[in-house]
Amino acid sequence: MKKFSIAAAAMAAVLCFCACGKSSDETVITSATDNVAESPESENVEITDEETATSSEVDEDDGAAKNDGMKIVCTIFPEYDWVKEVLGEKAEDADITMLLDNGVDLHSYQPTAEDIMKISECDLFVYVGGESDEWVDDALAERTNDDMVVINLMDALGDTVKEEEVVEGMQAEEEESEDADENAADSSETEEEVEYDEHVWLSLKNAQVITEKIADALATIDPENADTYKANADDYMGKLASLDSAYESAVSGASVKTVLFGDRFPFRYMTDDYGLDYYAAFVGCSAETEASFETIAFLSGKVDELGLKSVLTIEGQNHKIAETIISNTKDKNQQILTMDSMQSTTSEDVEGGVSYLGTMEQNLEVLKEALE
Repeated sequence: MKKFSIAAAAMAAVLCFCACGKSSDETVITSATDNVAESPESENVEITDEETATSSEVDEDDGAAKNDGMKIVCTIFPEYDWVKEVLGEKAEDADITMLLDNGVDLHSYQPTAEDIMKISECDLFVYVGGESDEWVDDALAERTNDDMVVINLMDALGDTVKEEEVVEGMQAEEEESEDADENAADSSETEEEVEYDEHVWLSLKNAQVITEKIADALATIDPENADTYKANADDYMGKLASLDSAYESAVSGASVKTVLFGDRFPFRYMTDDYGLDYYAAFVGCSAETEASFETIAFLSGKVDELGLKSVLTIEGQNHKIAETIISNTKDKNQQILTMDSMQSTTSEDVEGGVSYLGTMEQNLEVLKEALE
């Protein structure tokens, strides 16, 4: 488990923004997703009621006040893109920050002093809520905006969040293997800590739930434009539902129902949505980069057994494991295909027109090829 201190960052945030806070009465509002079973990571989501934000944005180039729109902070790209879709034209008047904007992986991200300061004064903060976000509680403890609305994706999805699983042939992390040995040797009865799969954004069904939650949050912050946010959300959810149907049709018509990843596997939610089987070298949150002989041998054997024509990877330049798997198959002629888990999307990618919907459309085309 990742451990680090953000005390210095928090201290800087307090010194810079100690005069920005305001107090008001809080009103809990609920929606359909608030009625689901309590999520595995924390208490049910509470969205606090607040008046329209009037904070000003400072231009990075000249320091001049840019506008008095909402300040929104998102940890990862999918959240950022969903917020922009729901805001629609209002996005031009908002200060929207994507914290992981330079390709840093969610699992290794550590907030800077500037990140903590942005979070402390924002009107809406959206984060995943898994083990990789353990730093968030400390960051929110330093907030100066008492009316801040917070969306935890895993809380919002409730009991649909899945436990992380190690399937046949998958290499467990070294730390997990050591813990298993210790537990086996320990005669005392202790409950093993459950880890949950954080990659909830890779389900189009989950994306629709979160989009509605974002619309509710924006309506709370800016009630005068609530109808606009709802209309934008409904339109976007329609597009997500349409793409979801396209995935279902592609899988139902495919001759192959199994995907094999020579890489980490963050697509558990996607495969479960459409009833696909999968094999992979590592779980989605694994930090491992070298596969064992046993893992390579198992996956190569599965490629031969199932007659797979492709070995999949996630985004990145290193396809060494996939190449090694192929070199150990009988025919040695499988192709390597890449699906984008959107864990390394940068601000430059966003400026170049990358979108959540567009990336999921590209993933569908790759999946179709992999299932041939």
